[in-house]
Amino acid sequence: WVALKTIAETAEQHGLATIPSIRTFTTPAITLPSHGLNLDPTLPWPAQRRELERRVIEDRMPALLAWAHANKLDRQTHGPITAEIGIVTVGKAHHDTMHALRRLGLDTHPAIAVFKVAMAWPLEPHGISTFAAGKRLLIVVEEKRSLVEMQLRDTLYNQPDRPTILGKTDLAGAPLLPATMELSPELLMAALARALPDFGIPEIAQPAIAPREALLARAPMFCAGCPHNTSTALPQGSFAMAGIGCHTMAVSTSPETRTFSQMGGEGVPWVGLQTFTTLPHMFANMGDGTYQHSGLLAIRQAIAAKTRMTYKILYNDAVAMTGGQPAEGAPTVLSIARQLSAEGIGLLAIVADDPARLPSPADLPPNTLRHGRDDLDSVQQTMRDFHGVGAIIYDQVCATEKRRRRKRGKLAQADKHVSINAAICENCGDCTVQSNCIAIEPIETDHGRKRRISPTSCNTDLSCLKGFCPSFVTTTGPAFTKAPTIDHTTRWQAREAELSAKLPTPILPNLATPWRGLFAGIGGGGIVTCSAIVAMAAHLEGHHVSTLDFTGLAQKNGAVVSHVQIADTPLDVVRIPQTEADLLLGADLAVSADPEILGRCAPRAVVIGNLDLQAGAGFLTDRDLPIDAALHRRAIERHTDKSRSLYLRGSLLAERLFGTAQAVNTVLLGIAWQLGTVPLTEASLLRAIELNGTATALNRRAFLWGRMLGETPTLAAEILSDADPLPNTLDPNLDSVVARRTAELIAYQGPALARRYRTLLEATVARETELSGQPGPLSRAVAEGAYRALAPKDEYEVARQHAAATYGPTPVFHLAPPLISGTDKATGRPRKRAIPGWLAIPLFRILQHGKALRGTPLDLFGYQHERRAERAFANQYEADLQSLLPRLRPDTLATATTLAGLPMAIRGFGPVKAAAMADAATRRTHLIARLHPATILAA
Repeated sequence: WVALKTIAETAEQHGLATIPSIRTFTTPAITLPSHGLNLDPTLPWPAQRRELERRVIEDRMPALLAWAHANKLDRQTHGPITAEIGIVTVGKAHHDTMHALRRLGLDTHPAIAVFKVAMAWPLEPHGISTFAAGKRLLIVVEEKRSLVEMQLRDTLYNQPDRPTILGKTDLAGAPLLPATMELSPELLMAALARALPDFGIPEIAQPAIAPREALLARAPMFCAGCPHNTSTALPQGSFAMAGIGCHTMAVSTSPETRTFSQMGGEGVPWVGLQTFTTLPHMFANMGDGTYQHSGLLAIRQAIAAKTRMTYKILYNDAVAMTGGQPAEGAPTVLSIARQLSAEGIGLLAIVADDPARLPSPADLPPNTLRHGRDDLDSVQQTMRDFHGVGAIIYDQVCATEKRRRRKRGKLAQADKHVSINAAICENCGDCTVQSNCIAIEPIETDHGRKRRISPTSCNTDLSCLKGFCPSFVTTTGPAFTKAPTIDHTTRWQAREAELSAKLPTPILPNLATPWRGLFAGIGGGGIVTCSAIVAMAAHLEGHHVSTLDFTGLAQKNGAVVSHVQIADTPLDVVRIPQTEADLLLGADLAVSADPEILGRCAPRAVVIGNLDLQAGAGFLTDRDLPIDAALHRRAIERHTDKSRSLYLRGSLLAERLFGTAQAVNTVLLGIAWQLGTVPLTEASLLRAIELNGTATALNRRAFLWGRMLGETPTLAAEILSDADPLPNTLDPNLDSVVARRTAELIAYQGPALARRYRTLLEATVARETELSGQPGPLSRAVAEGAYRALAPKDEYEVARQHAAATYGPTPVFHLAPPLISGTDKATGRPRKRAIPGWLAIPLFRILQHGKALRGTPLDLFGYQHERRAERAFANQYEADLQSLLPRLRPDTLATATTLAGLPMAIRGFGPVKAAAMADAATRRTHLIARLHPATILAA
């Protein structure tokens, strides 16, 4: 048996290796036993296990060690044999050691020799003893526990001139090299600098590594449209256990999902735990691949123990975490259902995202429940009340596999796309609450943050439509976005030849020293493919090349980093050492600004940065998540060469030019090449793109546009002339904000409402100026807050905004019209209905003129509780400000500003807005009490 230790550097590395065509080995001069060293069919097992054990110890092990010695598997690699200090390295740690010695200037020191151990156990004694002879010091460098170090001590223990041996501890017994996590050249530099001066090597000054600050963190999350977004949801008050599979991420995203187990142990801890807790029931998540592998055994155990629990088995038609292959044996929903029934499952339900796929009741075991996914919550409540083991088979195709099949033509392209009318959206977050979907992204507008559906990542799951908001529209054909029209795209394509004809060829860096590049992005964005293209181009040019990919849960929106190194001589490290990266291709600035990444950038490093910073998983739970690309940029610029770097809105540029943000990495690579930071020819890079074989024409164009943007960065502003602003670019001019809001109020209802707004604002500005010398935060809060309070989005305003918008063909509006909606039994909310555009748009054009009725007895919509509450809130808001302004003091200014901004927290529609207004009322009570306690009861 041979065992290999796999770490990131071995499991995720790609590189070039030269293997001799003829390999010869030396047979040691030993006497072989008559039975040989291999399988002896005359020796019965297990009757002769004692003899078998003897042969392993007395015959095979000595032969193994003799063969290792004869073929010199372990060998001295550097330094003279007469050196007094020896460093013994094991595996990947050898490369770290050599790089550390080079960084310290000790790689050619006559007192230091290096011995590389190839077979860590058993340690071949002759070679290491010969190397140790005459040494004063041996330092053993190996990862994790001291496997070789302990064997070396045993081997040399009886030698009279044995050297001092250091490894995990120093001479005083203090920790020297870590036994946990991983080694790095930097750790080894520190350890060697501590240990060597006691043995005649002068003290070494080490370069200081400045501390780095962390900003946005990239946490993995379910893909857009992933069935886990729905299937892992739980009824209120319930808890679940995870297992092996993508659903394990629910442990970090949902506090109700606790712990996980090995494959085949899903839910089994509950069998023992249930009698020691008052919690009556537990859900357990399981994938169909796990079920087929060994998960059925866990279910069998739960049934045998008469446990009260429910297994949620996701049938997603692919083993998603390991490449999307089908589960072994190709189980079906029907076969799993029948098998569970035969095992004695007490209650069984089939839930599908498309009810048309539900098996016929006649084919299923008796009394099996059949539901669409909108009923999942009620089905889970039914299961929770059942005394015994139940199972829900949730049927929905893996989102990544669905996208892969569409790309390969094995699944029809989606014929329906979702868009959000940003003028109506209020960033209440209910669409994300209902769908848990990462494709819902924040955008910044003049009215603050709104939302959009990413045309690149959306997988048309459509669960976002359950959000209680009238801004959602579905269309057939291409996704409706702010991407350019066909005419616009054609215009830019027509300019390609003109712009590219003027492109000069850059001066490329030489490879006198290794070139090192960091490629930083998020899962699913294609950053690993981009690094692989560079590596292939280097291979085509005959260079030595190495790549190391840190992907983790890559396709799940987590951080992805590729280390790419190119040289004309063999490379000595797999991971880019600290302060040595020449280029940082920052497809995502949050990943790029991570301290681990910045620590590897040289001060001379050039950064090609994408300013379109994605919100990531944090936006799912925090609708006001700070997303500041400029802040990340500043953090990166403190450690790199900002004078040679270039930052631009890469994702939006790719969308405008090619219709997909997926091309952003190739655009950034083109920029980097044009700026002379990549040591490869254009021909080899384009050939590598061709060899990659995916979207070749698109990626060639993206590379070309990257070159043009690198040469003429001002092109970006021309392409994005009508783009929404980046976050944190708030208009600092109060007068211009007030002018816009005044005009909008006139359009909303008329001059009278605008005058009401201006009167309140002018009083605020005058009072704040009196206290502070100029209008400040309070005036700004009233400018926005009063507008929101006076202009809620009622039926007339929604109609006006929809009527003013342009949609794709055959739009369908998803609304809950009053009087005709009724109540959705599953949610208790008004039922949303799909209204075709041929009916809705003419109604919108008529209804928008009904604003003249707003607030009059003829306003039928105004009698609704929501409209009455909105009017009452606006009146109260005005009264509060009019009451507090005369008594406002410098020490109460901050509290008054918070009160003035209260309308900004009231977002959404219907039940969502009602909950927000109730919360605002509570907050108002506390704020009023802090401003003037004596009048709290009257207020």
